[in-house]
Amino acid sequence: MKKLIEKRNAKVEEMQGLLKAAKSEERALSEEENTKFKDLEKEISQLDATIAAEARAKGLEILKNDEPKDEKAEKRAEAEERAFENYIRGIVEERADVNLTTGDNGAMIPSSIANKIIRKVYDISPIYQMATRYNIGGTLNIPYYDESTQKITMAYATEFTDLESTSGKYTSIALTGFLAGALTKVSKSLINNSNFPLVDHVVRHMAEAIHKWLEGELLNGTAAKITGLSTVTQKVTAAAQTAITADELIDTQELVPDAYQGGAIWIMNRSTRKAIRKLKDGDGTYLLQKDFQAKWGYTLLGKDVYTSDNMSEMAAGKAAIYYGDMSGLAVKLSEDINIEVLREKFATQHAIGVVGWVEVDAKIEDVQKIAKLEMAAL
Repeated sequence: MKKLIEKRNAKVEEMQGLLKAAKSEERALSEEENTKFKDLEKEISQLDATIAAEARAKGLEILKNDEPKDEKAEKRAEAEERAFENYIRGIVEERADVNLTTGDNGAMIPSSIANKIIRKVYDISPIYQMATRYNIGGTLNIPYYDESTQKITMAYATEFTDLESTSGKYTSIALTGFLAGALTKVSKSLINNSNFPLVDHVVRHMAEAIHKWLEGELLNGTAAKITGLSTVTQKVTAAAQTAITADELIDTQELVPDAYQGGAIWIMNRSTRKAIRKLKDGDGTYLLQKDFQAKWGYTLLGKDVYTSDNMSEMAAGKAAIYYGDMSGLAVKLSEDINIEVLREKFATQHAIGVVGWVEVDAKIEDVQKIAKLEMAAL
């Protein structure tokens, strides 16, 4: 992945060099330069597709089949899990075949446990699950073609009269990384209970803490940190501060082009869903339908409805609803996820702390795929 990104960035610099040379000489690109520019553009597009495909492939689960299992890998994972549980219980196990690292403060960092936590976050967070994920470290620059202010157009022409040049522009978004930590405390009474599934307890609670925080950032963002969906540009502003109409929902849905409607969903607070459940169309039919085949039990204008406590309720100036294909949101999560056990910090509480550190960033990758309904301002 690193080599692909470096190769892509080198070609971008080469493209920019062609344009810079022509600009400094106040001339148009030559035929040879135009051909070179197009070839570079094609190569960059292919590299981008490969990078995105590799990132998506990392998030897919390998389905079970009848082929022989990798018994060595399974035994290693079991050994890591046993060592992690023993360490929490205060039983120090030193084995060369277990992939655990002991830091200066006695922290244990097993990769298999970290992977379980992230897998759990993926399972319980549909927004993170549906987003375009890049599991790499460092800064990632994602290019996109912007036609918001100007685009390629075709028009009637007159012979011997020059065509007027029109085009969009290439720009990019940069995904860096912001450090965040999640802490869960484990009661020593549970630790002393040998029959208690300690590792499952840690994984579940750590994943829930990461999910709650991460989903909140993806939906709302934070100034000068993760922006998430807060920068969505396609929007409908409701006429009221605390109420939504059927027409406004339709207008919001129509902001997303048909090409991206296939994977679109609604995201809102549960109180917003409750208000929409009371809306009817001209025939008296409720807009929000109870659907047992839907992912989360309801459909609105033919699309699944997901509710999150991280979404704002209907209030003045707030984004009450997001709609669209969430693959338009790019999320970069560093591959190295650190898990540390704090055995002394919470001793006075008769507990042990388990902290997880992640480095993450998220920005809108494709502005056309997502729209929002914002309430009227004060």
